[in-house]
Amino acid sequence: MSPEQPPSAGYTYKYPRPMITVDLVLFTFVQQELRVLLIERGREPFAGTWALPGGFVEIDEELEVAAQRELWEETGVAKVYLEQLYTFGTPHRDPRGRVITVAYVGIVGADETHVIRAGDDARKAQWYNVYALPPLAFDHGHIIDYAVQRLRYKLEYTALGFLLLPELFTLSELQQVYEIVLQEKLDKRNFRRKVLSQGIIEKTEQLRYGDHRPARLYRFSAAAIELEKARRRFP
Repeated sequence: MSPEQPPSAGYTYKYPRPMITVDLVLFTFVQQELRVLLIERGREPFAGTWALPGGFVEIDEELEVAAQRELWEETGVAKVYLEQLYTFGTPHRDPRGRVITVAYVGIVGADETHVIRAGDDARKAQWYNVYALPPLAFDHGHIIDYAVQRLRYKLEYTALGFLLLPELFTLSELQQVYEIVLQEKLDKRNFRRKVLSQGIIEKTEQLRYGDHRPARLYRFSAAAIELEKARRRFP
């Protein structure tokens, strides 16, 4: 058969074909912690072990549709923007056979609420501090590490921080988010100069009062948020 000829009905290749899965890395920022959503597996392999939500892609299913479906079925979380992260295909990463997974990453905003419930083949669903994870199934620790690196990179040059903070925040709170995500101590003066020069946040007329001198409240600018939403194709 020449390359130009379409395969006949029912034709299949003779060599073994890999299975395709999707895995979901969903972040949130709560109580000064960067957290990731995990499920406890109810089936072998790795029954009783924590893992990322995910599962097999159906034969006639789009990858992103499969990702949203698995997230809903296993955790009860729906309608979260998911961005394709990377494809992981190291041989023997899954004891069931040759499995290639397409990982997606998303963020649940600080002002959003989602009721987490386990479903399908997940025994439990729970948020974990990304820097204090339990033993994980498959290569999911590696996938999470990759997603954290992507988050750090984007936090440096985009307005992605609007998803990790409430609408109004102090510069100290903003710096704290950066330090926790980046896992490094930042110089206060340099940080403020840099973040203010980027033009992605703006000062408000509101103050927060406490034990010390009043702190000015800031917010991400509408233009920066709209640009980020447009880039991410937010609904």
